Amino acid sequence: MPAKRILMLVGDFVEDYEVMVPFQTLLTVGHVVDAVCPGKKAGEKVRTAVHDFEGDQTYSEKPGHNFALTATFDDVDAGRYDALLSPGGPAPEYLRLNPKVLEMVRHFFATNKPVAAICHGPQVLAAAGVLKGRTCSAYPAVGPDVTTCGGTLAEVPIDGAHADGNLVTAPAWPAHPAWLRAFLKLLGTKIEA
Repeated sequence: MPAKRILMLVGDFVEDYEVMVPFQTLLTVGHVVDAVCPGKKAGEKVRTAVHDFEGDQTYSEKPGHNFALTATFDDVDAGRYDALLSPGGPAPEYLRLNPKVLEMVRHFFATNKPVAAICHGPQVLAAAGVLKGRTCSAYPAVGPDVTTCGGTLAEVPIDGAHADGNLVTAPAWPAHPAWLRAFLKLLGTKIEA
């Protein structure tokens, strides 16, 4: 299986696990991942945030690592990529305000290429207008974003994932095994045990 080129949209305070784990996993199985951030170049870094579930009414947030970008946002041509990944954290809240980000997202849906989004990542999809008539999972607080744009929120356990055609989503990082397995399946990745 040839390596797939995956575009990962990140920004400052992207959720640490939701960027680090998929990035490293996809590289481990032989794919190429270009992590980009509006206004930043390859080699620059974004700060991450760790969201944890400690019994409060919502997640707690702690400083995470610095994550190095692997490509320059202004150089991105979405047509050169086989798939898109949108991690969560606070970053999608402002990434969805960038017209080029929304244009990129629309490309992957118009061409039916695989898309993976987790936690707050579906906020970017909702803002791009690509969830109408689609079912996806997201962090519960993102549910209104999904339904307001005409999508249906899939109720899955915190460690579960949901697939709808070319779209694989999950509520938060505890779902990494299920979510990444479903995304790898969409990518056509074969893993021998």
